[in-house]
Amino acid sequence: MSEKNLKQRIRDGEKLIGVSVPLDATKLEMDSIIQKDDYDFVFTDSQHGPFNEETLVQFCEYASDLGIPSQFRIKHTRHSYLIGNILDLGPVGIEVPQVEDIETVEEAVHYFYYPHKGGRSVGGAARHGVEGRGERLQYADWWNSTGFLSIQMESLRAVTTVKKLAIEGVDCLTWGPNDLLFDIESHPNPLLTTVDECVRHALDQLGDSPTKISFRSYDYKLRDKYFDMGVTVLMESPRS
Repeated sequence: MSEKNLKQRIRDGEKLIGVSVPLDATKLEMDSIIQKDDYDFVFTDSQHGPFNEETLVQFCEYASDLGIPSQFRIKHTRHSYLIGNILDLGPVGIEVPQVEDIETVEEAVHYFYYPHKGGRSVGGAARHGVEGRGERLQYADWWNSTGFLSIQMESLRAVTTVKKLAIEGVDCLTWGPNDLLFDIESHPNPLLTTVDECVRHALDQLGDSPTKISFRSYDYKLRDKYFDMGVTVLMESPRS
């Protein structure tokens, strides 16, 4: 087991794999999913499903008990101002969907990190890792080097401005391939015509940036394909 936390491993360009777990999964169900492979984190979603805060607290507690970091996709792009409140419920990572504007990214960074890196408010007994780090500055410093923030690109506009979105504090730029396909199909003569072309373009634009690409490949059989392209973080469906 690596001594580095997940944020550090992302930044170092390690090849990492996350697995989708239903928000309402029991601890036994979560454990059954993560035992099927060598997963590095679990991720769950409120963008396309029902969500209440108590369920998220329970989900994050299960993940913490099982020794695996949790990522949560918030319900809407415009809810980035609520990131601090969501983090107080226990996730280690946050994913913001359908981002196109730098202002959204800046708002997400602001509410994700504590001062003086950001503007997140202090509080919350369910925060990840708060036990034993109750002192304000101690926890803030620890969190700012532990929590990981992902910004989801789902349009050609986002893909072609990827360097502008990869500001300090953004650990991953993630993909929603299906919504991106809708956008590609809506353009009569798009410069980039496939999701894979978009991935390659983004990787080329990012170069040696500390911000990495996290791709929803869904299928474990596609690991080599995307790792060979230069993607370093994959998000998959559970193995059967």
